[in-house]
Amino acid sequence: MVREQYTTTTPGTSLERPKNQYVYKIGIYGWRKRCLYLFVLLLLIILVVNFSLTIWILKVMWFSPTGMGHLRVTKEGLRLEGESEFLFPLYAKEIHSREDSSLLLQSTHNVTVNARNSNGEVTGRLNVGPRMVEFHGQQFQINSKDDKPLFTVDEDEVVIGTDKLRVTGPEGALFEHSVETPLVRAEAFKQLRLESPTRSLSMDAPKGINIKAQAGNIEALSQMDIKLQSSDGVLLLDAETVRLPKLPQGTTGGPGRSQGLYEICVCPDGKLYMSVAGMSSTCHEYSHVCQ
Repeated sequence: MVREQYTTTTPGTSLERPKNQYVYKIGIYGWRKRCLYLFVLLLLIILVVNFSLTIWILKVMWFSPTGMGHLRVTKEGLRLEGESEFLFPLYAKEIHSREDSSLLLQSTHNVTVNARNSNGEVTGRLNVGPRMVEFHGQQFQINSKDDKPLFTVDEDEVVIGTDKLRVTGPEGALFEHSVETPLVRAEAFKQLRLESPTRSLSMDAPKGINIKAQAGNIEALSQMDIKLQSSDGVLLLDAETVRLPKLPQGTTGGPGRSQGLYEICVCPDGKLYMSVAGMSSTCHEYSHVCQ
């Protein structure tokens, strides 16, 4: 480039142009110019590559004005369609599925759901593993569709809110301690059996115990003793026939005894024995059976 010098004069004067003119070259020439063009070309290539990668990422991740891929941003929150995998913990206030599908939480090891308080401490934990489902918390409750408690567990008791508790196992139900219930009943056409293999079986009620078999027999079997006790009342055996086949037989009555009739006698210690009936009582306080 050539720089020209201009000299201004006032009207009526004349100046001679100097003969020797200085010419200065301004610009980038040679290898510097080639390096600049190469750098500009490199920047252009990087720009095109970045733009192409951006377009590719937008296409692969399915970015749209409403969300990304299966994830949609709505007024109610985030909506995720299809199967998704989370590599880190997920924090959410509420998770629910669509009305026409179920919610599936799946893991190769276990699924853990934690509830924390304002201090970050875990107050409730549900752990679903391959062999066991564990729950840690103060209370566990299962409700019906109309918000009726069906099953409640806490540190003090277990409450079953249904009208009927049904045990379908072949061995029945096993209770290590006492059971309090207003009714114990077997299924139709099946037997009801109350058994204590190694200890005693006790049934207590403040007003009475009613044992009923409408289409069968009632059997009470014991290795030792069977005690029927009423603290305030009488013991009534109301039946057409009362049989005690294995009662020991005492002494016979005197003359004039009734043929084929027997009398049930009670020893001082409460033992029963059978004696042939007579005109008067044939029970003897000091019978050899009571000894």
